[in-house]
Amino acid sequence: MSNQKRGTICIDFDGVIHSYVQPWIDATTIPDPPVYGAFEFIQRCIDDGYTVAIHSSRSHQLGGTAAMKQWFIDHAFDPAGIQFPQEKPPAVIYIDDRGFCFKGEWPTFQFLDTFRPWNRADDAK
Repeated sequence: MSNQKRGTICIDFDGVIHSYVQPWIDATTIPDPPVYGAFEFIQRCIDDGYTVAIHSSRSHQLGGTAAMKQWFIDHAFDPAGIQFPQEKPPAVIYIDDRGFCFKGEWPTFQFLDTFRPWNRADDAK
């Protein structure tokens, strides 16, 4: 375990931690299991001195943050060491299933029109 603070890792909830198999219902309904390895990764980040912030489109909605915390508890992971900000925090990296890593070149419209997150890659448009 590291005592050194290394910055914040901001992780999206739906599609990255929560498997998000079923369609969106509302901010407080989180029916699916965790993505394989999510809890282990989060714990390793905390143990290595990172601050972990979980952010989602649920974060600013009534009951969304409480529902995410409860989901962690329901899946036997104590969320006490995790931050749940209502707005996207400054971070050293953002881990998101719908992100695009900007490297100085804008994505093409073909890329935008055909983009699918990893867990929806086989969905037809």
